[in-house]
Amino acid sequence: MTNDFSPAMMTDMYEYTMLDAAMQDGTADRRCVFEVFTRHLPAGRRYGIAAGLGRILEMLQDFRPSESDLRFLRDRHVVSERTAKWLEDFRFSGTIRAYPEGEAFFANSPILQVEGTFGECTLLETLILSVLNYDSAIASAASRMTSAAGDRPCMDMGGRRTNESAAVAAARAAIVGGFAGTANLAAAKKYDLVCIGTAAHAFTLLHDDERDAFVSQINALGPGTTLLTDTYNIEQAITTAVEVAGPQLGGIRIDSGDLASLAQKARKQLDSLGATNTKITVTNDLDEYALAALATAPVDSYGVGTMLVTGSGHPTCAMVYKLTEREGADGEMHGVAKKSFGKSTDGWRKRALRCYQYGLAQGELVVCGSAEKLAAYEPDHDVYGDTKDLLITAVDHGDVDESLTGHEALLAARDRHRRALDELPVTALSLSQGEQAIPTEVITLNR
Repeated sequence: MTNDFSPAMMTDMYEYTMLDAAMQDGTADRRCVFEVFTRHLPAGRRYGIAAGLGRILEMLQDFRPSESDLRFLRDRHVVSERTAKWLEDFRFSGTIRAYPEGEAFFANSPILQVEGTFGECTLLETLILSVLNYDSAIASAASRMTSAAGDRPCMDMGGRRTNESAAVAAARAAIVGGFAGTANLAAAKKYDLVCIGTAAHAFTLLHDDERDAFVSQINALGPGTTLLTDTYNIEQAITTAVEVAGPQLGGIRIDSGDLASLAQKARKQLDSLGATNTKITVTNDLDEYALAALATAPVDSYGVGTMLVTGSGHPTCAMVYKLTEREGADGEMHGVAKKSFGKSTDGWRKRALRCYQYGLAQGELVVCGSAEKLAAYEPDHDVYGDTKDLLITAVDHGDVDESLTGHEALLAARDRHRRALDELPVTALSLSQGEQAIPTEVITLNR
């Protein structure tokens, strides 16, 4: 993706005005800890899947205002000249810890933690939230869809249902949630993904008849291609497709109607024509509920569009970015928290642990306290069973762990997603209304 502005401008204005005020009053260099979490999962969701960390790390390496950005900030009087000069050499030198991509999260999970000076941490708020909120929403929806689909692959076809940048982000997040590939060429190129696509209804309508369209496509792409069969009459289209391509026809796609019954009839017809290995793909506004309903239908793969890129009704995770610990005038670190009604927060940095019994997750333990107390804390095995720390170090004093970016990291995230679901109680995969799959307990060591 190319833009005419740097990631450092993917912010809200108040991040720069807070920086400017803090530069003037001398608090910009105070050490701080900010954390990202959601107060609740979307209605009906029993877990979320973390996604977007790799994209944040990619953009963080270019997170500095360009000359034109600085000129804009000066001209609009967003920052003073002193702050503009400070921004000329900006480079994030703090530390970021986060849930790895593909890991499950719940209400109050400290999904990402940023530690550094107030000046550098406050600038990252909007970028981090915009990426994590959207990518995690898409990965969470994709997870529900792939769980409902079982062993049948799901492919992203949602690029035309969202804006062009979000389409690329969604394709990547869908992979984290278990999707097998995408129709979006930009995403396929950027992240080295499997890309799919053959022809739309317009290609059939372009030709004088359906046979001519099928002949043209097979001449261009070979008999292993997938032919779209619902432009006119599906039964006749399948007959024509096998006549043209032979029994080695790769696949057919059905994009309308009662998909389950149409797929059943298509399978019977294909088998009767000798095309026993021809695959059936279905599309048409699929979501996790539609996929679950197709479980017994003879379908080989799914193309999912609108409901994927809109988070299947929940396009955000309602994540927030809150200051939880800061350096005081005495040079010591202090826990800080909001007390406002309905929006209170827990002070101090967090340590997140998943608790297990016989390898099955029983709960999430979020421990609040100073760095020293958190490091020394040992959970009571008799109470919490086996535990696993969830936060990993993604940026260490400005140094990005590049193993968390790129194609291999994305595939590792997809594998982690599978393991995370295997660890959750089976009720996590239910599509019915219910509480989150495991409870979250928050304890504070510093009082």
